Amino acid sequence: MHSGAVATRNADSKGAGGTAPVDAVSLAIIEQLQEDGRRPYAAIGKAVGLSEAAVRQRVQKLLDQGVMQIVAVTDPLTVGLRRQAMVGVGVEGDLDPVADALAAMDEVEYVVVTAGSFDLLIEIVCEDDDHLLNTINKRIRTLPGVRSTESFVYLKLRKQTYTWGTR
Repeated sequence: MHSGAVATRNADSKGAGGTAPVDAVSLAIIEQLQEDGRRPYAAIGKAVGLSEAAVRQRVQKLLDQGVMQIVAVTDPLTVGLRRQAMVGVGVEGDLDPVADALAAMDEVEYVVVTAGSFDLLIEIVCEDDDHLLNTINKRIRTLPGVRSTESFVYLKLRKQTYTWGTR
């Protein structure tokens, strides 16, 4: 994994903050950063036809609007986190309070509302089996509104990428 991965929201629709759709030049900047989150603004500018200062301004605007974020991505095993799992969560009643409570947990890396067998899918990262069991049994399953959980423990990470592009 290289540091500086770029994660984006759907740039074709209005984001959570009600921002306007992202134009083609900004999409091209995002794609440049997805290839290498540490790519210099001057190199990005050359690729998309803008000055370094204009690229810097657009990147800051994209960050401020929450359209993208630039983060370091690690393999959890290399930093002492030995257990990852995807957990399907069945919910009774309103999904939002349960999703918010799960999103607030340090172990939870990913929360998505789904249509299908589960109401929510979450990804959790834990230190070991005991930590995983405690997180699922004592913290997730005891949340008000949680009806059921089904856990899918990761045995080996084969692919993790954030270079899916913007189109």
